[in-house]
Amino acid sequence: MNKEEISRPGLESRGPASAMVSCREVSKHVPLPHGSLTILDTVSLTINAGEAVAIVGASGSGKSTLLALLAGLDLPSSGEVSLDGLILSALDEDGRAAARASRVGFVFQSFQLLPSLTALENVMLPLELAGNRSAEVEAKEFLQRVGLSERLGHYPRQLSGGEQQRVAIARAFACKPKVMFADEPTGNLDTETGRAVADLLFELNQHHGTTLILVTHDERLAARCHRQLRMAAGRLL
Repeated sequence: MNKEEISRPGLESRGPASAMVSCREVSKHVPLPHGSLTILDTVSLTINAGEAVAIVGASGSGKSTLLALLAGLDLPSSGEVSLDGLILSALDEDGRAAARASRVGFVFQSFQLLPSLTALENVMLPLELAGNRSAEVEAKEFLQRVGLSERLGHYPRQLSGGEQQRVAIARAFACKPKVMFADEPTGNLDTETGRAVADLLFELNQHHGTTLILVTHDERLAARCHRQLRMAAGRLL
């Protein structure tokens, strides 16, 4: 298996070394009129429970596609992806959705908040969909933890970029996922706000012992993870 793993000195993995996310010989091809485009080429990796791992590389290297496959948002053309012991490629769309709902949280560059819902309602929504009868109480607790207790009734358009990302982080962690996937979580933020959001992301991650897998161009952000996996042309180096 070809890969480059850069360990961060002095940062130990939490919990037992058990695989939480893995893939084996995964490839992704997109059909074209005269052949196909290879986005991922026989990628294999293992990420243990409690690890924080950054996937880094230039634009077009396949980082976000790999993240989508590991999270079960897409299926590989070949190979096998495992999430918390489940073989995602063996599940149908509903099965993958159920696996994500019970195990996975997401933080995206574009926040992905529903504009017609307040900050509180955005965080409550996944809790309510999961049948949590304490959705409002728990949503308020997480918004308080990210410093937004005074913004509960504000809509996304009334919040700054950093505040919107904090709502997104509160929403992601409120369901207590086993795995957190973050795709360029600071990409739309200025340097100072991005640093504050990153601090919050790692603080909550460490507090809950969640496995963190993030895609980023920011080498400083990547250096805060246990390991870095570097990609180029659809392969791990």
